[in-house]
Amino acid sequence: MNQVSEVMTRGVRTLSPQDTLRLAAQAMEEMEIGSLPVCDGQRLLGMVTDRDLVVRGVAQGLAPERTTLSEVMSPHVQWCYEDQSIEEAAQLMCDAQIRRLPVVDHDKRLVGLLSLGDVAVKAGPGDAAQALRDISRPAQPERGGLSQASGPAGGGADAAGRRS
Repeated sequence: MNQVSEVMTRGVRTLSPQDTLRLAAQAMEEMEIGSLPVCDGQRLLGMVTDRDLVVRGVAQGLAPERTTLSEVMSPHVQWCYEDQSIEEAAQLMCDAQIRRLPVVDHDKRLVGLLSLGDVAVKAGPGDAAQALRDISRPAQPERGGLSQASGPAGGGADAAGRRS
């Protein structure tokens, strides 16, 4: 197996930019997944993750039943072509530190998703092991502007308002 098209998952559930946060959360719960492609018809516009729903939606006080995905989705997503090699796609995943990569045809229509699991199960353990090592590099979060909600463990204020 050499090409993404040989191992990717087809028939991917998508949402539109006009769909609500609530619908996205319900779809993620039902399918037991943490991200969904956002498309205008078949054209990939972005991705929305469970983290997007929480950090860009709920934490900002946006109403899940009225807020559209266009307001919280990530519009600039990494993707690959279906005829790219698995190695190239795995490198894209590593560079962007992502575990799921939308797959498009040369007309930029979504044709599937490539997950780290697809690489592990269908392509071979060596490819997956290296990809997982590279994708899982620890992040170095900036902790200077944390809110009181982060509490003392996160560098925020404690219950008395003192910074740790």
